[in-house]
Amino acid sequence: MDVHIAAAVVMRPDGATLLLRHQGDHAFDQPGCLLKDGEAPLVALCRALAEMLGLTPPEPGPRFLGRVETRAPDSDEARLFAELYRVDIDDHFSADACIAEARWFRSGELQEFVLAPLTRDHVVPAIWG
Repeated sequence: MDVHIAAAVVMRPDGATLLLRHQGDHAFDQPGCLLKDGEAPLVALCRALAEMLGLTPPEPGPRFLGRVETRAPDSDEARLFAELYRVDIDDHFSADACIAEARWFRSGELQEFVLAPLTRDHVVPAIWG
């Protein structure tokens, strides 16, 4: 069964990106969520940002970056379709209790951390080359 998600590449003006580590998980990844049946990706993304970070994306709103297709985690057959959006904010957010850690990363600070495959293989190369 394929997995469809919407995820945010949250960026600060200084070029840092916000990554999250959920309770019970060891890897950092993008804020985002599974799409509910019939839910538009942008609607899902805004819902996830509000629930996870108490964040309403500022105008002009999230900017669509593209769709990534890769193998779903923990599956040999399922595919993961991720609709990626860029969201530019300042430092202010409030992480929900389901988030074990939320922190800003710059490109040179990622080597010592475990990143989720989507973040490691697709998002990081897209934003920092």
